[in-house]
Amino acid sequence: MENQFKAAISAGKPQVGLWSTLSSSTTAELIAGAGFDWLLFDSEHSPVDIPRLADILRAASHGNHSALRVPWNDAVMIKRALDIGAQTIFVPFVQTPEEAATAVRACRYPPYGIRGVAGSTRASAYGRDSEYVHRANDEICVIVQVETKEALGKVGEIAAVEGVDGVFIGPSDLSASFGHLGNPTHPEMMTVLKDAAVAVQAAGKPAGILAGSADQANLYLSWGYTFVAAGVDTSLLTRAVDDLRAAVGQG
Repeated sequence: MENQFKAAISAGKPQVGLWSTLSSSTTAELIAGAGFDWLLFDSEHSPVDIPRLADILRAASHGNHSALRVPWNDAVMIKRALDIGAQTIFVPFVQTPEEAATAVRACRYPPYGIRGVAGSTRASAYGRDSEYVHRANDEICVIVQVETKEALGKVGEIAAVEGVDGVFIGPSDLSASFGHLGNPTHPEMMTVLKDAAVAVQAAGKPAGILAGSADQANLYLSWGYTFVAAGVDTSLLTRAVDDLRAAVGQG
């Protein structure tokens, strides 16, 4: 039941992950064998529902930590994600400290939050783990995403909210907010992203980010980002098949 990812980032231990959007339990099982510290299964920008997410978590349940990104800061979606066994929840587009607090409450049982209590879900081994409800508030990891220029201006306040375990900086949406749509590596954004890591750390919380390459991931780690997704499964597959096609039978 211990959330090793939460313990690691709280201790400042770098965690290298992979982002998954292919919505496939086969893909989840495949990438789980690669030895990443954590995997993020995305339900914001992926065509996936709760039953399939449950199958994905089962397939990826060896060798790494699995996190889920919910589609929105919605208590019902968060409750369902937790009930299928997710221990780490990424909440997109958090704009204010109040919205961060809302996300935390959705992940906590009363009296510290509003999460509904169910006695026989996958999270509690279908009711066999009688201690689950007593430990869950401490072991659930809440990661809020800062993705706009406006939210970045409040990132210290957002990070400081009690119960927020980390702040994930969303480079694609953030670059769009700064007027660099489709160009998250614009020179201005490099400065913004580096400063964001410092601001989150100054609030006493670990910062996370998504990279587009190994070199970029290593750069972010050198800037002080604690949890870094080194790539996205769809992009990795696209590049591999395109490179293969370009290398064979072209002349």
